[in-house]
Amino acid sequence: MHPDIETVLFTREQIAGRVKELGAEITRDYAGKNLLLVSILKGSAIFLSDLMREIDAPLEIDFMSVSSYGNHSTTSGRVEIRKDTDRPITGKDVLIVEDILDSGVSLGYIMNLMASKSPASLAVAALLDKPSRRVSPVECRYRGFTVPDAFIVGYGLDYAEKYRNLPYIGALKDTVYQ
Repeated sequence: MHPDIETVLFTREQIAGRVKELGAEITRDYAGKNLLLVSILKGSAIFLSDLMREIDAPLEIDFMSVSSYGNHSTTSGRVEIRKDTDRPITGKDVLIVEDILDSGVSLGYIMNLMASKSPASLAVAALLDKPSRRVSPVECRYRGFTVPDAFIVGYGLDYAEKYRNLPYIGALKDTVYQ
């Protein structure tokens, strides 16, 4: 375990098992549909990569990049779109793939932006959900794990661009980010 990690919340094996289950649910729910997975960079890139290989249906992928945290441990409340999708989403069944649903501020903003582009449907798949921090209501159709109110890193999630490469998901020690 990395010395900056307080505790491991989910092992590589637990993550793989849950991603496989989510892929089966998505396969069933989107059978015969025009599925577009939109990954919110950078944190969800690893989740997207593993998830799409567990979906047994035709699909396309695209990416968005947003920022509301910067190098801080809490959201600024302002959402900046750094990169929008490359292709039109009109008429597509869009599944936003997110690493963690925390305050809901960024994801709520993204959902409103996407809804204005007339997709056939719009839903969220979040690997992690931290409901204790929610300030903006966001519906999450596919949820990997519920996590406590701690700073979570690993498996794509970072603090100041570090820890993304950890193969597990862990809680960062308070002394690292305070």
